[in-house]
Amino acid sequence: MADNYIYSGTKKLRCGYTTGTCAAAAAKAAAEALLTGRETAFAEILTPKGVRLKIPTVITAIGADHSEAYVVKDSGDDPDITNGAEIHAIVSLAEKGIEIQGGKGVGTVTKAGLDQPVGAAAINSVPRQMIAQAVKDTAELHEYHGGFRVVISVPAGEELAKKTFNPRIGIVGGISIIGTTGIVEPMSDSALIGTIRTEANIRKAEGRKVLLLTVGNYSERFIAENLPQLNEQCVMCSNFIGDAIDIGVTLGFEDILIYGHIGKMVKLGSGIMNTHSSYADGRMETLIACGALAGVENAVLCSLNECISTDAALDILNEKGSMQAVLEVLTKRIHSYLQARAKGSARVGAVIFSYKNDLLLKTEYADEILKKALEG
Repeated sequence: MADNYIYSGTKKLRCGYTTGTCAAAAAKAAAEALLTGRETAFAEILTPKGVRLKIPTVITAIGADHSEAYVVKDSGDDPDITNGAEIHAIVSLAEKGIEIQGGKGVGTVTKAGLDQPVGAAAINSVPRQMIAQAVKDTAELHEYHGGFRVVISVPAGEELAKKTFNPRIGIVGGISIIGTTGIVEPMSDSALIGTIRTEANIRKAEGRKVLLLTVGNYSERFIAENLPQLNEQCVMCSNFIGDAIDIGVTLGFEDILIYGHIGKMVKLGSGIMNTHSSYADGRMETLIACGALAGVENAVLCSLNECISTDAALDILNEKGSMQAVLEVLTKRIHSYLQARAKGSARVGAVIFSYKNDLLLKTEYADEILKKALEG
């Protein structure tokens, strides 16, 4: 394909193509071979993003009633677990219509709330449209007026799926055939946010009244140790706290509860809703601001600026007898910023902890929302 690039900071990164694009290209090559009896080395696909790709294909079988082709997934410079995987398509003739099924290595949906219904192959809507369009285009080119049956498979899919979120979100037996644009943008946040949306949608379909968010491994450990009955409700939002709140509001959750370690959650006290260090740090600045509002001595505040961790700063404040006052200000600020993000469409609470300082903070709505979560 003609290489496409994006810039991440100062780095120029090569884009790749999605499993959905691979499946469509493989299906087009197989349909071409079936209708002409000839091998083709490339399949041209127009992605939903409007980018035209010329994708290398390999024909493995040409028969009177079916043909098979595959594409080797190229994720560009994105560290995608499916990079290098073979995406196969077996295309056979049918009387009418286009039937798309999943074969070996393509997962099966087992939970409501995903893109496909329970029991269906985990081939999402956009890839299904791309596959259907690819074989339609081939049929029109060769004046074929019948239908097709297309089976997509991924020989290594079952093993690859163990390294993905699929088992967690209720897709078993293989990977998903996904992609909304057809293009993989390296290190894109959109894929991670899409996973949060998918998991939140599942919780909504389960009838959950509270969207319960965890920020990382520390959060999940905290839940497992203190509230194991909530394990199955959790949605990992990582650094994307603001986006996760937006998703919860969009899906109609009236209550959202976030569990997080103080090292990440302190940033919320300055309205920083993406807590990755590449977006903003602000930990010490936030604690210093809270300390100033709490009346902490200037010399103590200056010493916080030299700390490399939130826990180290809390140690200083604790030693000076100021920690509780500072944390009260911080908790109120976090509450205020969380409500501002939800814009009155949901109540948002936060539970903030630190193992080192035996710390447990709760914002104003946290206990009420937790009670609601525990009721199911």
